[in-house]
Amino acid sequence: MKIASHPIACLALSLAFSTFSYGEAPPVAAVMTQERQQAMTPRDALLRLKKGNDRFVTGRPLHRDLLRGAKLTASGQHPYAAILCCLDSRTAPEQIFDQGIGDVFCARVAGNVANNDIVGSLEYACKVAGAKLIAVIGHSSCGAVKGAVDQVELGELTGLLEKIEPAVQSAEIETGGVRSSHDKILVDRAAADNVVLQMRMILKKSKILSSMLDKGEIALVGGFQDLKTGRVTLIKLKEGGKSGQ
Repeated sequence: MKIASHPIACLALSLAFSTFSYGEAPPVAAVMTQERQQAMTPRDALLRLKKGNDRFVTGRPLHRDLLRGAKLTASGQHPYAAILCCLDSRTAPEQIFDQGIGDVFCARVAGNVANNDIVGSLEYACKVAGAKLIAVIGHSSCGAVKGAVDQVELGELTGLLEKIEPAVQSAEIETGGVRSSHDKILVDRAAADNVVLQMRMILKKSKILSSMLDKGEIALVGGFQDLKTGRVTLIKLKEGGKSGQ
């Protein structure tokens, strides 16, 4: 089935670092409110994530009073973005994007697979709760992708890995590599292609999100996290459905 392409925002990767010096206390992060969320555009939301990743990579996180944040958001939440990422313990989105309690929705599953439950959750995040951005984030050395490459069979995991298979096949063609989880280039290419695959699955499965994207109410972006550096590089859709970085 052919899936209609949608323009995916892709901003320049270089952003100015925080202006405070190492001798000063870092700025205090404010809790996300409904007013601030509603005033945001999808582009604003993406820029906020990118700045957060810059702070993480450069070791300059904002100061957060997490207990105070928990109390202030106890009566309601207004996240500005919904992030679909892998179950991997090294990819916690609140950390790698330097976000606080109430800032972002996080949907986590091995291989950042957009199954029906995940897509329904994203529909809630955007249509009901007002999030302006969906970000699908894959990462280097992904265990789920390695499992898909090696065609692992293990209980319910088998069906999950099958959802990654199209990305593995495209990566084989692109890299010319041997189908093995020891082939790092193949694995990382498949992980990047899988981000695009899951972005397309979100649009295929959800008329609600596809319509919101068409109207400019939300943006849909992909990203690839380098586990060694923490840097997240944006991925955009190219003609023919392949990923481009």
